[in-house]
Amino acid sequence: MADESPRTHGDAPRATGEPWQWDEGTWRGHVERVRAGRSLVPESWPGGARVAVALSFDSDHETPALRDGEIRPGKLAQGEYGSRVAAPKILRLLDRHSAPATFFMPAVSALLHPEEARAYAAGGHEIGIHGWIHERNMQVPPEAERELQLRSADTLEQITGARPVGIRTPSWDFSDHTLSITREMGLLYDSSLMADDDPYELLAYGEPTGIVEIPVEWIRDDAPYFMMERYAGLRPYTPPRSVLGIWRDEFDQAYREGGVFQLTMHPHFIGHRSRLLVLAELLDHIAAHSGVWFTTHADLARYVAGQAGLAEAPGTTTPSPRTPVHEG
Repeated sequence: MADESPRTHGDAPRATGEPWQWDEGTWRGHVERVRAGRSLVPESWPGGARVAVALSFDSDHETPALRDGEIRPGKLAQGEYGSRVAAPKILRLLDRHSAPATFFMPAVSALLHPEEARAYAAGGHEIGIHGWIHERNMQVPPEAERELQLRSADTLEQITGARPVGIRTPSWDFSDHTLSITREMGLLYDSSLMADDDPYELLAYGEPTGIVEIPVEWIRDDAPYFMMERYAGLRPYTPPRSVLGIWRDEFDQAYREGGVFQLTMHPHFIGHRSRLLVLAELLDHIAAHSGVWFTTHADLARYVAGQAGLAEAPGTTTPSPRTPVHEG
């Protein structure tokens, strides 16, 4: 039998036995802990745009290796490439299209590369929380997850001068306590879950939270296509041009539907020459369409929250002037 004691701090009833032995209160409790609420797609986008384009980059650099205790120069050099070579190229490409983006940066990565973090901010881009050292938050105690998330926000604010308003959990892991920590911090949005193509409000056991979810998807992430692990089975089997076709189709359909095209990339993957050409061609394709709103995740979340009347959501203001609508 499952423990039917009252839930506290977002905990579901503790499960015992095999999943096929759980009673309805147990399996339903797990499902309803974090759930998708109402869609937040507005009736119209700013300036009459037909689609919102939210580009994001997870500037992990050396932190996944450090997290796993890999301290030899080879693996760390692969991450260093992301900061040394890729990030400046990405910033120049975004500037060419006047396209603001969101950079989710582990705090240790920002400490290793503070000038990079400040360059993002100086370029009009957003910096979001992405863990301390790209830790797997489902493998750390709740109190450690909370402390690391708070410390990460403090560190990014100290380096860039702006306090983050959104989070993308490392590896998109989402523990039993992630949402309650995010609510405690008063964050505007999360970008770690996959219950829709377009933004929606997060529910906690059926209760609206006022937090905007900007959903991600592995289809719209460069890592599954380009990741390489020498001593594992991960290989970049998909040619970059094939990835361009997938992402172009994803954008085209979002444009037809009047929704959001959200894309997740990593400088140390997308920043190599043959792959950055793909991103450049994708941006050319997007910019050739009329009515494209390039936006940060924060401005996207502020806009949809404001349109939906989420008055309790922090920072719900109109988009900043640096997020122009491209007319094609």
